[in-house]
Amino acid sequence: RPPIPVPVSLTPPLALSRRYRGLTLVLTFLCYTSYHLSRKPISIVKSQLHPNCTALDPEPRNNSNSSTWCSWAPFDGENYKELFGALDNAFLVAYAIGMFISGIFGERLPLRYYLSGGMVLSGLFTALFGLGYFWNIHVLWYFIIVQVCNGLVQTTGWPSVVACVGNWFGKGKRGLIMGIWNSHTSVGNILGSLIAGVWVSSAWGLSFIVPGIIIAAMGIICFFFLVEYPEDVGCSPPLHHDAGGVTSSEKDPEAVSSNEGPLSISGQSSTDRSDSPREPAEEPKAISFLGALRIPGVVEFSLCLLFAKLVSYTFLYWLPLYIVNVAHFGAREAGDLSTLFDVGGILGGIFAGLISDYTGGRATTCCVMLVVAAPMLFLYNHVGQNGIGTSIAMLIVCGALVNGPYALITTAVSADLGTHESLKGNAKALSTVTAIIDGTGSIGAALGPLLAGLISPTGWNNVFYMLIAADVLACLLLARVVVKEVRGWCGCIARKRGYVRT
Repeated sequence: RPPIPVPVSLTPPLALSRRYRGLTLVLTFLCYTSYHLSRKPISIVKSQLHPNCTALDPEPRNNSNSSTWCSWAPFDGENYKELFGALDNAFLVAYAIGMFISGIFGERLPLRYYLSGGMVLSGLFTALFGLGYFWNIHVLWYFIIVQVCNGLVQTTGWPSVVACVGNWFGKGKRGLIMGIWNSHTSVGNILGSLIAGVWVSSAWGLSFIVPGIIIAAMGIICFFFLVEYPEDVGCSPPLHHDAGGVTSSEKDPEAVSSNEGPLSISGQSSTDRSDSPREPAEEPKAISFLGALRIPGVVEFSLCLLFAKLVSYTFLYWLPLYIVNVAHFGAREAGDLSTLFDVGGILGGIFAGLISDYTGGRATTCCVMLVVAAPMLFLYNHVGQNGIGTSIAMLIVCGALVNGPYALITTAVSADLGTHESLKGNAKALSTVTAIIDGTGSIGAALGPLLAGLISPTGWNNVFYMLIAADVLACLLLARVVVKEVRGWCGCIARKRGYVRT
């Protein structure tokens, strides 16, 4: 009798591939969690750099202004909000500029070295900001320089982790998988808020030093354990780079059925791909910056992310201070309450990924959430502080609607476009496309906190009007892609009902 064939699903290469997929997800999740963990403390510490000194019992120090005696110079003046905006902007402008360059380096350097080195340097600069407390530094230029350097080195993170995940996962459930995986942003913000809150009232320097140690330690772990490509550990190299470097034999069954829609990767059937003869091909060259811009959808989603990230990062940097000023909570309580916005962000990212996988409409999912987000932001500003229960509910809902589109664009959409059918199987564009989209979004991330710092002295209502306008603009910029998706759905329905010949 002939031997019983072993099922393909139980073969060692596929089992090995699945184990390394899980390891890649966990490691990249923890890596980018630590990135956001190290960014969050500045928003918590702001309320301690310029607190309400008149509410404190001790007498003012000699030769000091009685209303700002407990503030940390140079943030003890009336222009402290503008200085906070400049501090945020130093990081975010450097991040936005560096991101456009980072993707180009990410395509040409080993991602493991690039990511690990950036994390260690980021830990160093984060800790240096906190050391300003222990070294008793009171000059603005020191904190600005540290923020600029930190912004530049943190650009190593996003293109690297998205490229690593894209190399291991196909398109089948990419929206859901990356929606869950992208919760690292909110988890990092939550942990950063909680860690910073422990020392914010006693020794705020530790609110930066501890996160700096954490991200540097994660960089070292990443260096020893991260695997960039399946073939690096003996897994089958991809026959076709269908959505992130997964071979046709390794793909999930859902990968075939989900390849319909405007962002589909290939028009071939799975049979055509698997039966086509494999010919040796030269290693594809990394795509140019202009070549990446010509990929359909890159410009639209990049500009949409600019305004979506403007809203998200304004909340990231200014929400605790808004809660302190409007709800009159303490610094630690405001920081803890602000984490609910990120809890909503986790739910919104998962929901957006799940819906976009089911419908095939990434742009439509983003637009619907952005449209609903605008009135919810208006309601939060006007009734969100009418009770702790109302505040909690509104923060979670607003976090889901604001961060859902942001999460979807920076993960599943970036990976889809980085492996678009127009690239003809060249997966060397993934890091560059990711950097272009997130770099453009980072321009909005820099503008949002800066505008909030300039507008907030005129009243918080004006800040929220600015955020609502940004949400509407983000939605309008995706209109052309939404129309394309709707036409695709109409065509599918017409073909199924026999109105159009296939």
